[in-house]
Amino acid sequence: MPLIKTKKELDQKLKSLSPSKKLGLVPTMGALHNGHVALVEKAVLENDVVVVSIFVNPTQFNNTEDLKKYPRDLFKDLELIESINSDILVFAPTVEEIYDENVSAKKYDFNGLDKVMEGEFRDDHFNGVGTIVEQLFDIVKPDNAYFGEKDFQQLQIIRKLVKTQNLAVNIVPCPIVREKNGLAMSSRNERLSTEVRLKAGFIYRTLQTAKRKFGTKSALKIREWVKNQFLKEGDFTLEYFEIADIETLNPLKRKVKNKKYRAFIAVYADDVRLIDNIALN
Repeated sequence: MPLIKTKKELDQKLKSLSPSKKLGLVPTMGALHNGHVALVEKAVLENDVVVVSIFVNPTQFNNTEDLKKYPRDLFKDLELIESINSDILVFAPTVEEIYDENVSAKKYDFNGLDKVMEGEFRDDHFNGVGTIVEQLFDIVKPDNAYFGEKDFQQLQIIRKLVKTQNLAVNIVPCPIVREKNGLAMSSRNERLSTEVRLKAGFIYRTLQTAKRKFGTKSALKIREWVKNQFLKEGDFTLEYFEIADIETLNPLKRKVKNKKYRAFIAVYADDVRLIDNIALN
């Protein structure tokens, strides 16, 4: 399985392929799990050639400790990708290869999508996301790019990026993959103790109950109920819970017929930050 570490080498490899071949990209930060596997398998089914990028992007971390602690195991990641398909191209550049000496994010106008929820608590996060995603699209030039719905706000921002920058790539959303207890699969789950990881199914159960309440209760009442559930649950600290319009990501004040809404949540378990979301209608 080809492991490529430079933009030049990847460019040469991709130029050697037939122009008629459909190219898929799965951008990751490594520490791969079954959620990533689902993205890669879908990409393999729908494209002739697949590139999986593995790059822990420093410009999307607003917390230096979180960046330091982010799990990394390239050898294990390569084994997992090899088990899916040995023809997948793996692009694993260094920070210097991507950013040269200027490790900084571009500034984007995401029309407010980046100011709520994650954006409110992670300053400049989505500028970092936009910067690396735009770079990867420019380097790989994929026909299709695959992103998980666990990071639904990120997904909507990438869609906005493609539209505003007029990028010729199709964004393919993929459903959240969950552990047996309902916890959304995330590379950060590896940092949880076994006990807390088992208990963390509480997050998804809370979202499921919020969804059931959505049919009869106001958004305000549901927010209050979720807040109270976490006050009773000592293992987890609620950072935010929000119900928002899926297109604008604006917090819901009053339901509008034919609008689609999702519930979004961010929780701390010990010092590990976990996010999740669920479609409400």
